[in-house]
Amino acid sequence: MIIIDFLMDWILPFLFILTVLVFAHELGHYWVARRCGVRVEVFSIGFGPELFGWTDRHGTRWKFSALPLGGYVKMFGEHAESEEERPLSPEDRKVAFTHKSVGRRAAIVAAGPIANYVLAIVLFAGMFAFIGNPKLLAVVGSVVEDSAAEEAGFQPGDRIVQVAGQPIEWFDDLRRVVAANPGVAVDVRLVRGDAELMLTATPRSAPPDEGDATAAGRGQLGVIADSTEFGYVRDDPLTASWRAVHMSYDLTVRILAYVGEVVVGRRSAEDIGGPIRIAHMAGEMAERGFREVIYLMAVLSVNLGLINLFPIPMLDGGHLVFYAAEAIRGRPLTARIQEYGLRFGLLLVFLIMILVIWNDVVNLPVFENI
Repeated sequence: MIIIDFLMDWILPFLFILTVLVFAHELGHYWVARRCGVRVEVFSIGFGPELFGWTDRHGTRWKFSALPLGGYVKMFGEHAESEEERPLSPEDRKVAFTHKSVGRRAAIVAAGPIANYVLAIVLFAGMFAFIGNPKLLAVVGSVVEDSAAEEAGFQPGDRIVQVAGQPIEWFDDLRRVVAANPGVAVDVRLVRGDAELMLTATPRSAPPDEGDATAAGRGQLGVIADSTEFGYVRDDPLTASWRAVHMSYDLTVRILAYVGEVVVGRRSAEDIGGPIRIAHMAGEMAERGFREVIYLMAVLSVNLGLINLFPIPMLDGGHLVFYAAEAIRGRPLTARIQEYGLRFGLLLVFLIMILVIWNDVVNLPVFENI
């Protein structure tokens, strides 16, 4: 029974999210490859033996495989060594990956990570436009000791609906009105339980703040918002799209900053998680609701796109480094250099996988729960 609950609560949400992300990534490779005239032989979700699939009119085999932990697109003539074993005809060369220009090959490889960023932006924008952006309601979570709010009689749970004659819905509204009335007695209408009350409070002037010179003199009431009480504000499509782009960019900057601090030793790598942690997060988000699943999917899509752009052989970014060197030199790197690079990349990816799985086992009570 515990194993069934584990599968339903963790594994199924994880596989759903992973399948969407992998499909978007590989679809990016596939779509640009087709536009560049490359024949795509296989589009697979998962690895190993095929469970089911079909072949389209272009000769591409679309299939779902037994191990649903990734996926791949197999392009015709993708590996130069195969051509040494069986020389290609002039017709085959026209649709072979290795016979495309370095610019087209780079575009095909970069299209996977770019597709993940596009997916993240679409998910974020859809979430902001159709579900809304979370915003704290004007509900008191706690009252600061010896503050104007305590003196006026505010209590946790009070929902403020009007201040100084101005309607209040969001905590930001409350903050704005209070800030504009330092030292002024204002009437506050609020709801406490089933009753509506009227209090009078005099916001106190904020002391000088070294981090914010403009904060001095603003009115302060002395209430802290209830972080569990929030509503959603929908954005128009243009605002939602801009907010989605900004959030994707902000996530990228934060991830790069974290990785940089780990590399130079300023932060521990224990926060880097792997498939077990992601499965745990997917299960938690699925319990909270559809919006949280979409949010997690968008965040992971940014992570997947960025990680694949890292200049590590075996990843898309590593191939892009090879193509950049080829463009500069006017010819590809030697087969030996590429082989050593791929071996190094494989070893590095293997070590990273050991690290993240170790972090998952150490930091998550997975086996205790099972």
